[in-house]
Amino acid sequence: MPQKKIIIIGAGASGLMAGIWAARGGAHVTILEGNDKPGRKLLASGNGKCNLTNLTQDPSCYRGTDPQYLWQIIRRFDVDQTIAFFTGLGLYPKSRDGWIYPCTEQAETVLKLLLMEAEHLGVRIKTREEVQSVSKAGAGLTVRTKTWSYPADAVIAACGSPASAVRGSSDTAIAIAEQTGQPYIPFLPALVPLHVRGDYAKKWAGVRIQASVSLVIDGMMQMQEAGNVQLADYGISGIPVFQISRFAVRAVREARKDVRVILDLVPYLTEAELTGRMEMQQTAAPWKTVRQLFCGLLPEQLIPVFIPKKAEIAAAVKAVKQIELHVTDAAAGRFAQVSSGGISTAGLDENLQSRYMPGLYFTGEAVDADGACGGYNLQWAWSSGYVAGTSAAI
Repeated sequence: MPQKKIIIIGAGASGLMAGIWAARGGAHVTILEGNDKPGRKLLASGNGKCNLTNLTQDPSCYRGTDPQYLWQIIRRFDVDQTIAFFTGLGLYPKSRDGWIYPCTEQAETVLKLLLMEAEHLGVRIKTREEVQSVSKAGAGLTVRTKTWSYPADAVIAACGSPASAVRGSSDTAIAIAEQTGQPYIPFLPALVPLHVRGDYAKKWAGVRIQASVSLVIDGMMQMQEAGNVQLADYGISGIPVFQISRFAVRAVREARKDVRVILDLVPYLTEAELTGRMEMQQTAAPWKTVRQLFCGLLPEQLIPVFIPKKAEIAAAVKAVKQIELHVTDAAAGRFAQVSSGGISTAGLDENLQSRYMPGLYFTGEAVDADGACGGYNLQWAWSSGYVAGTSAAI
């Protein structure tokens, strides 16, 4: 049987993974990368430390129009298989509260191991090749770039999304979808800071605080996250904000809904507990103002922002535990770690193959799939790359 020829668009995490597994399946693999080097976004992942995956796995960690579809892909190459795969390449993983990193804490380690394996398997990587089209050609497909045409038995579009400021972030997946009739959901920023309305934002800029953020859409509580929140002149950032951002952004931009965030600056105490503590302090030091009672609890910069000069304790407690922020938008896509949206899973079969153009597969961020913070987006890249690569090689 002749060797199957596979073209992969994009030498990022899912593209390299797909290439390795397709080559292990006996295929002749060529990866076309628009950048001058492969893996630029992978190098930037996890602030350069590369959070490979997470020991805690649940369907709710993967977001899209059909999370159960995403979960069945994850289950075919799960966290244990991912760790075993990278260990087999020579990587020594370490856990930080279940978040898995290379022991070097360098994304470059991960990229080098992937590239070494790809080279060993004979995978060709051609850089500075910007794909312009994918089309049917007899029994196969043709991928055209600015300089060349590549015939293929199968094509894997691992071309990412427009998220991040890393050169090479693009919406090539959408261009391919429009050429082939593939249904898609427009890309929007996810894991991104949120802009809020209010002049107080300029007063709190630069403060970091352990807080909880609750997402409320059209008056209905949707979800709550807690952790280190960064306050900026435009609004709010930090991991808890990133976790709710994809839902906030889609509600604001797509549905034009009323989106609010309730910020609690003292999440480890209930209102009753905090009120009791403040009253005890007031009894011990009746000469202190209400603002002064909060000096040992909150960053000094925040106290005058939320607590009026003549506030009573009950009102002050409510003011710092129920800060309502009106979300107006997200930061620009270049500030997002990933995008929500992409190729609709309704148009893909169980192997990530197009139902509209057999032989064409989609992986990674190109698909309508985005994960929570904590290594889930890379786990999706590894799992989807494995499924597409092994399936295309058959």
